[in-house]
Amino acid sequence: MESRKSRLVAVYAGSFDPITKGHLDLVERCAPLVDELVVAVLRNAHKNPLFSLQERVDMLGEVLRGFPNVVVDSFDGLLVDYARSRNALLLLRGIRAISDYEYELQMALMNRRLAPEIETMFMMAGEAYSFISSKLVKEVIGLGGDIRGLVPPSVEERLKERFRAQGA
Repeated sequence: MESRKSRLVAVYAGSFDPITKGHLDLVERCAPLVDELVVAVLRNAHKNPLFSLQERVDMLGEVLRGFPNVVVDSFDGLLVDYARSRNALLLLRGIRAISDYEYELQMALMNRRLAPEIETMFMMAGEAYSFISSKLVKEVIGLGGDIRGLVPPSVEERLKERFRAQGA
């Protein structure tokens, strides 16, 4: 009898406000390991993002279009419910420092309780990107600093436009 290999779908969720080279590094390293990687932007009513949900989805689409097995989407609610809706069995989470690990471990354990069939995979940030966060990038550019190399070029341009429009 012929056995059928199931497709491994992973979800990499975040606010991506904006996508950084650190995020991109994780996508580049995870995409070859799975059949499909869904990069999902979380709609979070409690945060006040710099970019709208649609702008963040568009930026991700631009930056990730070269990955044939990467899909960009958005969601709200529980991550495990979204993962189930995509038939995903893996959640990708990035770790930059010990402080990230503490938070991510707590989230992974709660997700395991809610959906024991879905695993969480932690990937360490590449050394060159371990200090980069979307928040830090926004702070630096907002104060007139150079963010070249921290975000993809198209994202850098969008950030510059946004801060020019805001008079920063």
